[in-house]
Amino acid sequence: MVRALISKGWLLASLWLVSAAHAETETSTAAEIGAVPKGPSDGAIMTRKDARAITLKIPAPRGMIVDRNGEPLAQNVVAYQIALQFRQFEKADRAFVVDWARTRLNTLAETRKDLEAKTDDEIYDHYVHRRWLPLLVSGQIAEKEALALEGKLPSGVVLNPLYRRHYPEGELAAHVIGYAGSVGKLPTGPINFNEPLWEESEGRSGLEKIYNAQLTGDAGMKKLLFDENGNKLLEEQVKRPRPGGTLVTTIDLKWQQLAEKILRGGCKRGAFVVVDVVTGEVLVMASRPSFDLNGFIPGISTEAFKQLQEDPSQPLFGRAFQSAYPPASAFKPIVALVALNNGVVTENSTIYCPAAISIGRTVFNNWSRAPEGSINVKRAIARSCNTWFYQVGIDIGPTSFLSLARRLGFGEKTGLPLIGETPGLVPNDEWMLKHEKRRILDGDTANLSIGQGSLLASPLQVAQAMAGIANGGALPKLRLIGQVQDTRGRVVQAPVPERKNSLGLSEKAVQVVHQGMSDVIHSGGGTGRSAGLGYAELCGKTGTAQWGPKSKNQRLAWFAGFMPRANPRYAFAVLYEGRPGEKVSGGRMAAPMVQKFFQGIKGDIKEIIEPPKKALVVVNEETGEAVEQVAPVVQMDDVDGDEESEDMVDGVVGSPEDRGVIRALPVDGVVVGDDSMPSRGADFSADGAAMPALPVEEEEVMDENVETQ
Repeated sequence: MVRALISKGWLLASLWLVSAAHAETETSTAAEIGAVPKGPSDGAIMTRKDARAITLKIPAPRGMIVDRNGEPLAQNVVAYQIALQFRQFEKADRAFVVDWARTRLNTLAETRKDLEAKTDDEIYDHYVHRRWLPLLVSGQIAEKEALALEGKLPSGVVLNPLYRRHYPEGELAAHVIGYAGSVGKLPTGPINFNEPLWEESEGRSGLEKIYNAQLTGDAGMKKLLFDENGNKLLEEQVKRPRPGGTLVTTIDLKWQQLAEKILRGGCKRGAFVVVDVVTGEVLVMASRPSFDLNGFIPGISTEAFKQLQEDPSQPLFGRAFQSAYPPASAFKPIVALVALNNGVVTENSTIYCPAAISIGRTVFNNWSRAPEGSINVKRAIARSCNTWFYQVGIDIGPTSFLSLARRLGFGEKTGLPLIGETPGLVPNDEWMLKHEKRRILDGDTANLSIGQGSLLASPLQVAQAMAGIANGGALPKLRLIGQVQDTRGRVVQAPVPERKNSLGLSEKAVQVVHQGMSDVIHSGGGTGRSAGLGYAELCGKTGTAQWGPKSKNQRLAWFAGFMPRANPRYAFAVLYEGRPGEKVSGGRMAAPMVQKFFQGIKGDIKEIIEPPKKALVVVNEETGEAVEQVAPVVQMDDVDGDEESEDMVDGVVGSPEDRGVIRALPVDGVVVGDDSMPSRGADFSADGAAMPALPVEEEEVMDENVETQ
């Protein structure tokens, strides 16, 4: 299939020659024609002393970018430009040449509105220096439209073919794929040696830019021979262009299409990432809103680009990997893992969870504003009890759980070929001293233990961390490229699955957390019951965070996890950006999108996680035919129950004088105003430069209400 798509590009140089030959054979008046060109069969041509030769470059078709199954994400199509094809005029004075051109341009103008204005000087200069090459007078037109024009163009007007970059899926994975653009306008004046026949292109963003060298093919060569009077003697292709290499991504087109469809129906702004736990391959990386890559081909107007830049929803910004957000309660499994691994809690030990606790002079509420009683770690995860994690986080200390967060990929770029990827942020004492003028205090630790405070991560990083939690032993190294081929079709790069970091966790701790994350979906009172599937056991964690300026009253929602529980294969993270004043939660907004996604690819998933079993062959004694025995699939019961919100409240930092381990004091019944501070993030532009966070205003200060003693 890939070869078939490229083959059309191989023919383009031939199409150019056919177009030129067609122009040569069109009927013309005797006054327009000078000497008759001699054909290649005339052996005298090659030995004529007055012959002048020039070699022109035939730009090669750009290599394809395809999904993991070979489906095209970026390819080439044949496009055309309307052009004037001059002849060698017997009396080529300026007036005659300009009049000849104007007559044809005026005829075209009656039906075409896309003609480029040409001055008399430009027309005559082209005739003097470049008459054997077409003078382009229109923008690019599609092949279908060009075919409709055949036979309708006036004499001396031709359709000049060229390669045009095309993105068949439009805005799908636009922030990852990127787009190509023209290297520069065609030269004017005397024909230069080895100049291109049409504008060349180069990658401008995304994979198109990062792998530009591999996608750029080997140019062909065309030779023109003409005499001292400008009469063309010979035209031939001496070297065939070789298409650029093929870039095979790990993206699954079908899955990516479904994820983006769900995002469009589920939110105005958000992201969806799916990662293969075993191989580290990124199968889905979707950001909403997006933009149509074809709008940049062959170029985008200044006005159109300005509209994209000034759009308040920022469609040019890849939220999946370019923006950093507080991970909120999706971070809690990390704290639980450390607590279990260090023996601070056991599977069955319980901690009393009040409606709120006081740390110093600051009150920290549970999201429900209600006590949960004495609960174990699995119930704490399922109910996402803030007060449980406040106490445990302070008990184990921030160094321990932030260290695991770093081993799970927080605080650094993933290493994928992405432009403008954010490293996120995992604070330490040095960072706090520099930015907050203090070390990490107990109030900070409480906030960090529920994924708030200065902690920031991208949806890609959260999905990566979930892959590590699913694996339990190691963090897989993520991959976005499955294979790179050179211009000759040879595989020059084929990454293999690698382990990035060892996690140092006990198997028992991992299994307990897996159970707790399963209970999020499958137990009564779990905050993510809306993500339940009937054919596989999902493990997940909801999250809700206040963010952005307080005046905008914005929240974001997470649902992240992996599936299936028994043999984890896919990790995921979904982010929902709430509108100002919108009441959101991970259970209501993000979890249903995950359910729709995995339900939509049920057939694919079951085929992978439940491969056909090698059955015992039983022979029917009556028919003599083999009967295949297949074990039935066990279906899980759907879980009913009301969804729960887990809006984080009162993320304000405070500290007692005692810097040792403290036990938080319950303050059940205390009503605290919703005066929590937004988290602060750092976003990055396409070139990696720092940008104001989305939508956090740069001047917003997180520790506005900090109390210290």
